[in-house]
Amino acid sequence: MPVDAAGALAAAPRVREIAWDHKDVQLYHLGIGAGRPATGPRELRYTLESRLHVLPSFATVAGGGVPGVIGALSVPGVDVDLAHVLHGGQRLRLHRPAVPVRGRATASSRVVAVYDKGSAAVLVLRTEVADADGPLWTEEAEVFVRGEGGWGGERGPSGRPSPPPAEPADHVVERAVREDQALLYRLSGDWNPLHADPEFAARAGFERPVLHGLCTYGAALKAVVDTLLDGDVTRVREYRTRFAGVVYPGETMRVRMWRGPGADGAGAGETGETAETWEARVAVSAVERGDAPVLADTVVRYG
Repeated sequence: MPVDAAGALAAAPRVREIAWDHKDVQLYHLGIGAGRPATGPRELRYTLESRLHVLPSFATVAGGGVPGVIGALSVPGVDVDLAHVLHGGQRLRLHRPAVPVRGRATASSRVVAVYDKGSAAVLVLRTEVADADGPLWTEEAEVFVRGEGGWGGERGPSGRPSPPPAEPADHVVERAVREDQALLYRLSGDWNPLHADPEFAARAGFERPVLHGLCTYGAALKAVVDTLLDGDVTRVREYRTRFAGVVYPGETMRVRMWRGPGADGAGAGETGETAETWEARVAVSAVERGDAPVLADTVVRYG
């Protein structure tokens, strides 16, 4: 069996040293669509080193290593075809108010759950990152492997995305995706040919290369931070989503946002924060394909 659940769960954590600086941050920001307009004061916070603020989703590429969705495939007990792999979901928890512009840290990754969905297997890879001053962030990647279920294991939580709220969104913004967006974003470390090679994309069942899910994830968070938080990246505490569909380069993302209080401030202690915590529910769709869902069950918690 290509996925050995017991072997993957028993494997020792993969520990690596990571480092980044302002150039990595700027490249990431450009990769998710920052810098339009190039001289706009709000955009210069993402692109000019003398004013640089780090969007928290940069954590998913910090250090330039392989993303969690790929890293999970190098775990003992996992031997699958990359063309059968999909990114199911992503969660990020910040343990400090801001990701530093430059830093050195230790990243420790391990599979913490393996679920049997019948027609597929789902692996959850958790990565904990800390520097000399303590924890920085924790992220989890949910990796969906088609055709590798059916061994009778635990099914785990439902993977079916929930519909967005029925009431009208408080804010709606649209973000055009450049034709070369995936080519630029992959320079931050995700070299999966699904996002550049038409032949590989066809083998994976797509009509053409698709935008990285984590690029969409970052672009959506930027839209929320710019719209609801006046660009204050330090207010983000947690960000999670399910990948419900894809964006093709050249399309337009529609980002809908619903503001509301956090659930009794739940989770505030996880980040060391005691201040009141709020939530924004978010839904992202592809405008040109009849608002086809792209990100679902998306929540940004902020202080």
